[in-house]
Amino acid sequence: MPGWVPATTTALSLLGLAVSAYLTVEHFSSGTTLACPDTGAINCVKVTASSYSKLFGVPVALLGLLFFVAMVPLSLPVAWRSRHAGVARLRLLLACVGVLFVLYLVWAELFPIGAICLWCTVVHVVTVTLFGIVVVVAARRP
Repeated sequence: MPGWVPATTTALSLLGLAVSAYLTVEHFSSGTTLACPDTGAINCVKVTASSYSKLFGVPVALLGLLFFVAMVPLSLPVAWRSRHAGVARLRLLLACVGVLFVLYLVWAELFPIGAICLWCTVVHVVTVTLFGIVVVVAARRP
């Protein structure tokens, strides 16, 4: 495994955690302080206040926060060095679930909602990048 992998995945996970925490706070507050345009195709408020901002009554932002709460410890160097196969499997499973959820959310933004949230896009890019790294490393492991 390349030496940059643990540092990169940890940094990405922490970034995802921070942005997801911000989105979660915004969800439970007024939700109008998002630093994002609120007209046209870029409209964070339209996205975060849509019916797609919850899944089975749970805010999507909170699900993202919980995802990154789990990914941070799994991305730490000590977790990458772990010889316990369950750690690598759980990291891969979470990365797969995360990227599938991102695909759903991007579909929701592009089609039913018709707007893009820049903050959400940061989370999506981070999640897809984590997925890519985790899958490539997993494919190289014996």
